[in-house]
Amino acid sequence: QVQLVESGGGLVQPGGSLRLSCVASAFTLDYHAIGWFRQAPGQEREGVSCISSSGDSTYYADAVKGRFTISRDDAEDTVNLYLQMNSLKPEDTAVYFCATSWHSSSSCHQSDFGTWGQGTQVVVSS
Repeated sequence: QVQLVESGGGLVQPGGSLRLSCVASAFTLDYHAIGWFRQAPGQEREGVSCISSSGDSTYYADAVKGRFTISRDDAEDTVNLYLQMNSLKPEDTAVYFCATSWHSSSSCHQSDFGTWGQGTQVVVSS
């Protein structure tokens, strides 16, 4: 059973940066993509960025391209997933979730993701 724990959220001013982390514990993650999703108040959850099992393919939503960078660091029984968020905007305010995919590709289709973390809150405000 995969367990996901996110951290790194908080309050930041517009233009600032945050780095989100997600620790995914399970031996089966070698062949699974993993990604970041977010849900703003009153809005549906959306894919932000996803990375393939090999780490050589990534997806970014148009809204975050050029500002966010996803990376993963695979250890023997754990995957550390990161999201470096720069030039943050108020519209980036949301709860950010990490999730693991049934597949190895970097697509961010939510239906492909079966295990979710509890989320970490990001607030961008002056």
